[in-house]
Amino acid sequence: MANNRHYYTRTAQLLHWIMAIIFIAAWLIGFYSGNFLTFENNEALKSDAIDLHKNIATTIIFLIVIRIFWRYTHPAPQLPDSMSPAMKKFAHLGHLALYLILVALPISGCLYSWSAGHPAPVLYLFEIPRLVNPDPALMAITHPVHVYLSWFAGLVVMGHLLAALKHHFIDKDRVLESMTKQPK
Repeated sequence: MANNRHYYTRTAQLLHWIMAIIFIAAWLIGFYSGNFLTFENNEALKSDAIDLHKNIATTIIFLIVIRIFWRYTHPAPQLPDSMSPAMKKFAHLGHLALYLILVALPISGCLYSWSAGHPAPVLYLFEIPRLVNPDPALMAITHPVHVYLSWFAGLVVMGHLLAALKHHFIDKDRVLESMTKQPK
């Protein structure tokens, strides 16, 4: 029988893939609406894209709390013995960066939205209570912070994906399988 210490729990796997889908969708919608849509050319489409971006991105705030709790109570599987101590340290730092960015990015988005005088809706069901009032000076800070964090997040997620593919296709170890399979 395979050792469970080489695999994430089903709950951890589910949280990982749901958050991956939400993050990628929110990132792509935010990128598209921020770079290709203008209020002058199509106000309704730009407004709808931003609303969709915020409604799905805010769910990350709730999911990351659950995920951090789950990770704390259910430790990650062991990394392969074939990895050097330096690579294991780098992997841990990469995961820490992912967790930090998944906290910081949606919070910066909410602060940007509130400082611009807009709500932070969640799945079209409710709004996160406003923690700041509309403030153009604050918006001048929160907007670039959110944009730069989104670019950094995109790079970290891309690095995470490339590392997983390297483990699977080059190293041929169980790192990718630890997030996709369970022992038999």
